[in-house]
Order: sequence, then structure tokens, then C-alpha cells
Amino acid sequence: MAVKLGSTLRLFTPEDPRMIATEVHARFREIRNKVEAGERLTLDDGLLLYDPQVPLQEVGELANLVRERLNGNVGYYNINTHLNPTNVCVYRCRFCAFRSDLRDPKGYAMSDEQIIARGHEAVENGCTEMHIVGGLHHQRPYTWYRGIISSLHEQFPQIHLKAWTGVEINWFEFQTKQSTRWVLEDMREAGLGSLPGGGAEIFHQEVRDQLCEHKANTHAWLNIHRTAHQVGLRSNCTMLYGHIEQAYHRIDHLIRLRDLQDQTGGFQVFIPLAFHPENTQLSGIRKPSALMDLRTMAVSRLMLDNIQHIKAYWIMLGIGTAQTALSYGADDLDGTVRHELIYHDAGATTPECLTVDQIRELIVEAGREPVERDTLYHRVIRDPNDFRRWEVGEPVASGR
Repeated sequence: MAVKLGSTLRLFTPEDPRMIATEVHARFREIRNKVEAGERLTLDDGLLLYDPQVPLQEVGELANLVRERLNGNVGYYNINTHLNPTNVCVYRCRFCAFRSDLRDPKGYAMSDEQIIARGHEAVENGCTEMHIVGGLHHQRPYTWYRGIISSLHEQFPQIHLKAWTGVEINWFEFQTKQSTRWVLEDMREAGLGSLPGGGAEIFHQEVRDQLCEHKANTHAWLNIHRTAHQVGLRSNCTMLYGHIEQAYHRIDHLIRLRDLQDQTGGFQVFIPLAFHPENTQLSGIRKPSALMDLRTMAVSRLMLDNIQHIKAYWIMLGIGTAQTALSYGADDLDGTVRHELIYHDAGATTPECLTVDQIRELIVEAGREPVERDTLYHRVIRDPNDFRRWEVGEPVASGR
């Protein structure tokens, strides 16, 4: 192919990097036009956004356009605590540093008294949410897991219980020999408020088989969340990235989530989870860089046009990267996060908890307006004389 530049005729082969760069930038301009027009991106579009020849800053600017279109200048947070009732687990996922064998000195299962004490602590600290996930303990029956929800809900009805990943719901189906719908409705009757998004990892089979081949497969995870939405439970969704997957697997994962959201509308927030390799079977892998974190955040915002919120989970990203992500597509920093164990066991060096003042300051420093929300994205209005008392306000603005 001959191209005339000034008075010089230059020859380009298909392998010429200048030719390739020109094509990449032309395609990115097409993507920009689609985003500005509100058109949906394709798998090929998503792959191009991961091309290192497309400047991260430009991808971030485009993601910020969508972020502000959907959520304005707000940065959301909540006051929450984590509860991991046990780390004993029948599965041995290669990426997990949290799980333990029954007889391992590290293994534990919380008593009823410890669980209730955690509820009292949550109330004293003004928490609106308790995030409950843990291991699949083969000596604890389904009634033990259900009892955690029912006892907490009975004693602390003001706290929203966001509990049990799709993997745990799948385990409860195995334990009870009941359907997905039966388990979800029974848990909802006990006091379950919504589902977290964990256990999704990467949907593509060639990656999932290497990470966690024995636990709930992609079909089961998607069906559990579909059923949850059908019975009136909202849920979150996630993607674990930065391990053995490639860009294609990430985009494939995002499109499967987007497809399910088209069907149900039940996902309220997407959380890209950066892999932490320490103390896992994949400890030889370097954790993703801040640049990868920000690009993945931005690409997720651009691909998931039907999911309102994107969360920058500061526990995994680090405080600085999470704060920067508020300009790369994210509109939520998660919350104060008391008692997080799973990612700290995998080497996270972030604090174990942030104060409300600290998290609000991070949002303000990023040029955003801090707004406290509850789990279902209603504004929280605090009693100025007692932070432990609150009212639920209007839902935040809903996107398209």
C-alpha cells in the first residue's frame, strides 16, 4: 500500500506499526462517536479499548462522560461492616487465600454469640448494611446459614443484610436438595435483603476451569442471579481480573452480565475486583497495576451501559487508585468496610476500616459530591444529633 506524505511516497506493509496505530485511532474515534450518541459497544469495541495504543487518558475521559451522564458529580458511599461466619470451605479455588481446611489452625466458625455481637457493633457504628459471605463449611447445615440471617434480622431489623454469593446459594441447593427459587425465597423470608456479586470470577470456561473448576459454574451463577431478580431481590455483580485471563475473557464476561441485565434489570452495581496473588496458588503472578485497574474500570463503565453504578472497591484497589477511579467511570467507593478478611488475607495493604470523615474527604478531594446511600441506592439522611439514627430518602437518580 502506497501513501503520499508531502512530496515523499512511502510504502506500508500490513505489519507496519504506523499503519496499525492509524487504524486503531480511527476505530477509537468511531467508538467515541458511538458512546456520545448513546449506542451500545460490541465485543470488538471492548477489545480495542484494551489496546495499549489507545491512551488510557482518552478511555478514561470517555468513561467519565458516561459516568456523569448517568450519575452526575456524585460519589456514593455507605456505612457498612463485613461478616465472614466461617473460612472453612469444601472448595480449593486457586485464587483464594481466605479458605481453610477444617483441621487447619487457621480455620474458624463463628458462634451465635459472636455473630450477634457483630450486629451490636454494627448498630453502634451507624451501619446500614452487613455484607455476609464465607466458606462452604461441610459440617454446618443449611439451617446454620439461614439462622445467621434470621437471628440478625430479628434483633437488628434496621440493618440491610446483603448475603450469600451465587456460589453459596448453589451450595445451599445441594444441601437442601431444593431449587434455586426455594432457597432464595426461604432466605428472603428469613430476612435476606439482597445478594452480593461474588463468585462470578471469570465466566469463560477455559479460564474458570483453571481457577475454580468444581464450584458453581457460569450457568449456575447467572441463573441464581436471574432467579433472585425474578423473586424481587436486587443483586450486585463482579469480575475478578488480573490473573490468567486475557482482554477477550474480560469483555466476554461483561457482555454476559449486560445480556442478563437486559433481561431482568436486577443488577444495581458492578464491581471490578483486582486479583491479589499473595498466599494463593497463583502467588507467582504479579497483581494488576494501577494503570490496568483504571483501564478496566473505564472499559467496564463503557461496556455496561445498562447497569447504573460502577464501584471502585478501595479495599482491593488501594485508596489512591480508587479515588482516581472516580474520574474513570466509577461513582461509588463502597463504604467504611469494618472487619474485611478475604482480601486482606490475600495481601491487601489497605486499612481495615475508613471513617466516614475519611471516605467523604477522599470523595471531595476527587472533585465529587459525597452522598451516603443505603444498599439499594436510596439516600441516607442522618440525625444530626445521633449518627446512629437515620432515615431513608429518595432513590438516587435512575439511569436508562
